[in-house]
Formats: sequence, structure tokens, C-alpha cells
Amino acid sequence: MTMPAARTDNGAASGFRPEMSLAEALSFLTRTLIEAGLDTPQRDARFLMQGLLGLDGAQLLSGSGRPLGDAASLLSDAAARRAAHEPVSRILGRRAFYGRDFIVTPDVLDPRPDTEVVVELALDLIKGRGLAEAPLSIADIGTGSGILIVTLLTELANARGLATDISPAALAVARRNAEALGVADRIQFVATTGLDGCSGPFDLVISNPPYISTEEIAGLEPDVKDFDPVLALDGGDDGLRVYRDIARNIMELQASCLMVLEIGATQAEAVEDIFSKSGAQPIGRRQDLGGHTRAVALEIHL
Repeated sequence: MTMPAARTDNGAASGFRPEMSLAEALSFLTRTLIEAGLDTPQRDARFLMQGLLGLDGAQLLSGSGRPLGDAASLLSDAAARRAAHEPVSRILGRRAFYGRDFIVTPDVLDPRPDTEVVVELALDLIKGRGLAEAPLSIADIGTGSGILIVTLLTELANARGLATDISPAALAVARRNAEALGVADRIQFVATTGLDGCSGPFDLVISNPPYISTEEIAGLEPDVKDFDPVLALDGGDDGLRVYRDIARNIMELQASCLMVLEIGATQAEAVEDIFSKSGAQPIGRRQDLGGHTRAVALEIHL
């Protein structure tokens, strides 16, 4: 007897049944996401099945005849959530970044692959100056999930960090990621705006601040506007408010340091101008995979 299709919360028949093979489930999930109008349905379907079933790509293929069993309900839920544009990383609760897995929750920005250029540019500057083994002090402003500071400390064994965020819930996620990757004992977590109340000196300041203008948020893709915290997106009227705050912090600290910042695709000159007024010299830019300038490096001498 054919089993009735499972039903999702939105009332749509999911079609996933315990006796369905992995291959059949992957095909059905892919078709479901295609019908939902998603940009990368094949990739999303594959990542969801691998993540939910604990399989790698080879295992998914080699076990394609295996029945779904109890995983049918998991896939039903995941299919409905992804069809509603919830990002794969949020469904799975983790995101791969710079070769490592990071916990993500609704309290933090979903890390993008483009943000890896911030890490690359920072490491190039540090290694180019022969500082890879130095006991560096690194500040990460608006740390979110902690991807920047945690990644840098895993790459720089003798460095220590300060991670700030206005959201205590985000700091809790960052701490979990630091613990999972073995660097929590080298990071101080502080709930504050920017570097308010913090003391330097810092050798390197990094940040992926909110840089989308308030007006533009409503026009963002559903994957972003409906699931990322507004605090992590809204950069004020012109998208540059937080950069001005960071520049003010640096002036108040009277700190000479290197700085690497993620920026919006058209903001390089505006951000460099803000920091030039604070005594900073632009020393580098880095493009993302789409060819947009995504990070700027500055050196501050005060």
C-alpha cells in the first residue's frame, strides 16, 4: 500500500516517505526547490541531505539505494523551510567558513563566502611584515558569530583577541564557536558598541560592520532580509554610520594599528576617506569572487 505523503506546516504535501531511497529523495528535493524558484536547487538539495543525514558527497552517492527511514520527516521540514527561502546554513545550524564549520543561529549574521577576503587580506599583511608568530592583539568589532576573530586566532597561534558586539546573544554564539575551535582561552568577549569602554593597544582591528543603507534593506533578497538580524545589516542612512563610529573609537584610543574592514561593493573610496580623516593611510584592497572590492586595509599612525 502506498503511504500518504507527509505534510509540512504550510499544508503542502512533501512527498518524502520512509521507504523512499536516498537517490529518490535527492531527486524529489531538487524538484521541490526548483519549483520554489531558488537559484541553486541542486546544490541546496545536496547540502541539505548531506548535513541532515551526516553524509559526505561520496557517501550520499554510494548509499543512494538506502531507504530514508526516520529522516523523511527531517527532509519534509527542511524542504518547506528552504522553499520559504530560509538559508541552508540556518536550517543546518552551521556554516563552513575558511575550511572550518561555525555555529549559526537567528541571533547572528549568516557568514558569506565573500567575507573570507577579510581574513586573507589580514593574514597577508601580518605575514608580509613577519608577524605571523608575534603575540599580536586583535580586536574584532561587531563579531557576530565570531568567524573573523576565531579564524584569525586559529591561524595565528600566539595572537590574542577582543571580540565586541552590541548583542549578548551574538557574543554567546561567538563564544561557542571559539570553544569548539579551541581558542576561547585567547579571546575576551565584551558586550558594547564598537570599542566603547575598551582599552588598547591593538595591533590589528578587523570588522564586518553593518553597511547596507536603511532604505535598501526592504529590497534585499528574502534569504537575507527575512532571516539575518536587522542590527547586523542596517548601516544607517548612507550605510556608513558604523565606519564613522569605528573611526571615532580609534581616535579616542589614540592607537596606531593595522585595520581590515569588510565594505559594500561601492564603498571603498568613501570608507577610506572616513579613516583618512582619522590619520589612516589606505594600504590595500581585496576583491571578492564577483570582482567587487570587498575589503580595505588601512594603517593608522597616531
